[in-house]
Amino acid sequence: MWSNGRSEALSLDLGFPVQIEVRPMRSARRLRLRFDEASGTLKLTCPTRTSHRAALAWAFDQRDWIEAQFASALPSEPFAPGAMIPIEGTEVRLGWSEARPRSPVRDGQDLLCGGPEAGLPRRVETYLKRLALETMSREVDEFTSAAGVKATSVSVGDAGTRWGSCSSQGRIRLNWRLILASPEVRRYVVAHEVAHLKHLDHGPEFKALEARLFGPGLSAAKAALRRVGPRLRRIGRRR
Repeated sequence: MWSNGRSEALSLDLGFPVQIEVRPMRSARRLRLRFDEASGTLKLTCPTRTSHRAALAWAFDQRDWIEAQFASALPSEPFAPGAMIPIEGTEVRLGWSEARPRSPVRDGQDLLCGGPEAGLPRRVETYLKRLALETMSREVDEFTSAAGVKATSVSVGDAGTRWGSCSSQGRIRLNWRLILASPEVRRYVVAHEVAHLKHLDHGPEFKALEARLFGPGLSAAKAALRRVGPRLRRIGRRR
């Protein structure tokens, strides 16, 4: 038996320590994780029979959910005139003038957009989604050719806790926010999902194919996504 309310830092490669409080309870029937936004800590409730090591291992496996909770708790970064946002890892200033054409245009370190200011967030997001689909569709083609597989479709979305998915029917869906990240981070996710076209699990064969498709630097790209992920999820939010 270990004491209630035991608190410690959980290392999740998010770029900052995650404080987690483990609470064994006789009435608990399953593991349950809750984010306490007021204190910025995680509350992990578990049956008293669960070992401390097993409880923390389970919590570690929820890191995508944890990342999303921390991202939602931090200040959002809306698309607004003068705001700085990353595009392919490079910080770009959003420039707006009502007299300019409505469709955003990249001009060096600026993304210029016109039309009514109220429609700026929608137009910028549409531009980024289009760029994401075009860019990642090319990369899917590149990786599927190398892997000897085919994707039946490629689309972009904005899933709350996932950067990408691959169905058993060969449909790949990627988070458009990856276009904000550096190319190596984005390509890691694309390579990961393409590898799932051949192996739907995360076994040794999958990992070997993923590493072959991406090439050197796979671990660094994974760690970089953990670091920048919370910010990517906040960009464009108007909360």
